[in-house]
Amino acid sequence: MAETSRIDAYLNRLPEDQRTALNRVRKQVRSLLPNAEETISYGMPAFKVGDRAVVWFAGWKAHCSIYPLTDRFLRSHSEALKGFQRTKGSLHFTPAVPIPDDLLAALVRERLGDLEREGPGE
Repeated sequence: MAETSRIDAYLNRLPEDQRTALNRVRKQVRSLLPNAEETISYGMPAFKVGDRAVVWFAGWKAHCSIYPLTDRFLRSHSEALKGFQRTKGSLHFTPAVPIPDDLLAALVRERLGDLEREGPGE
């Protein structure tokens, strides 16, 4: 409960449009990872399965972000990622142009698969 309160506090500090966009992301990730723990990691909301973070999301001055993007994900979804800004490890989106549900679902599923292939964390 305390971590959920910290995530709510993080989101409540954001402008309303970003808060709405990130709550949408949060709700979808929660539906994809129903047994995941919500936490704050690296100062951002995150979903953990076991002791490993699957995804993080954040609000910034001019955009929202979701992390991490792997090289494999970038290659396999290059068409769907056109039009979105990104860094090597993050996808940037805005409340006006949110991350599509199917792309978010693919990111979460593939990230979870990557963690399963890597085996238990340290």
